[in-house]
Amino acid sequence: MTTQFGYFLSSEEHGPRDLVRNGEAAEAVGFDFLSVSDHFHPWVQAQGHSPFVWSVLGALAERTSTIEVGTAVTCPTLRTHPAIIAHATATTAQLFEGRFVFGVGSGEALNEHVLGDRWPRPEIRLEMLEQAMEIIRALWTGETIDLRTPHYEVENARLFDPPDEPPRVIASAFGTKAAEVAARIGDGFFGHGSDDEALGTYHDHGGTGPRYAQLHLCFGPDAEASRETALRQWPNAGITGQLAQDLPTWTHFEQAATLVRSEDIEQAVLCGPDRDAIAARVADYVANGYDHILIHQIGGEQDGFLDVWHDGLGDAVCNP
Repeated sequence: MTTQFGYFLSSEEHGPRDLVRNGEAAEAVGFDFLSVSDHFHPWVQAQGHSPFVWSVLGALAERTSTIEVGTAVTCPTLRTHPAIIAHATATTAQLFEGRFVFGVGSGEALNEHVLGDRWPRPEIRLEMLEQAMEIIRALWTGETIDLRTPHYEVENARLFDPPDEPPRVIASAFGTKAAEVAARIGDGFFGHGSDDEALGTYHDHGGTGPRYAQLHLCFGPDAEASRETALRQWPNAGITGQLAQDLPTWTHFEQAATLVRSEDIEQAVLCGPDRDAIAARVADYVANGYDHILIHQIGGEQDGFLDVWHDGLGDAVCNP
C-alpha cells in the first residue's frame, strides 16, 4: 500500500473554528487524511483548548469534500456510554458519506474520570473497550438491540439512521495485551511507529488493515526556538508509559512536565527546519510496517506549516 500522510487536528491546542479551518486548509494542500483528538481536557493549560469532537466533525463534514477524517482516538467506555458513541459515529458516518474513520482506544484518566467513575485497572479498561465495540457494532446494524455484558447494558436500542457502511475501526494499542484486543475489535491499528512488539502481536492475532502512527513535529526556521515551543506547548511528549494514562488532571501533567528536559523533547519531537531528519523518521516508520503517517505540527503556526508542506516539505517527506 502506498504510504498516506495525515494532518493532526490537535483539539488540545486549537479552538473549534480553527480546527475546522485548519482541516479545510490541510485538504487543500494535499494531505490524504485528517485525524482529530477526542479530549475533555488539554494535557496542560498552555495548550488551552478542548472542544467537543462530534460538533467539530459535523462542521468538517460540510467544509471538506474528499479527505478521509477520523478520531485519534475516542474512548467509548466511561465518559460517554458506547450506545451514545454508536449514535454519534453513525450520524457522523452519514455526514461524511464514506469518509469517516473511527479511531478507538482505552483512554486516559485525564479525560475519562470526569463523571466521578473509578479509573479501572488496564486489563479492565481493555475488557470495557472490547465490550463497548460489541455494542457499537451491533447498533450500527440498525437492528433493535438488547444486550447485557459484564460492564454495560443496552435495552430496546435502535439507531434509525445507521451508517450506510460501518466505519473502519482503527484500534490504538501500545502494548501486547492491548494489541491482542485491537486485533479482535479493529479494522486497522494505531501504534507509535517504532519497531515494537505491539504491531507484531496485532498481526500474530489476525489483525489486518492500515497501520497508523503519529509523528510529532515543531517545524520552524530555528531549532532551539522550536524546542522551546515544543517543551512549553507539548511537554506531555516526554511523559510516557503508564503515567500518561493514569494522571487525572492537567495540573498533575504540569507537575510531571517540570521533570521533562529539552533532551527528552528532542527524542520525542523533531524540532527545527531539518527536512532530511523528518524524511528519515518517516522512512523508519514505513520500514517498521506503518503506512498511514499522521503529522502533528506543535504550536500556533499552522498556516505557515501548511504553506511549507505545500511548497516542498510534503514532497521531501513523501519521497525520502
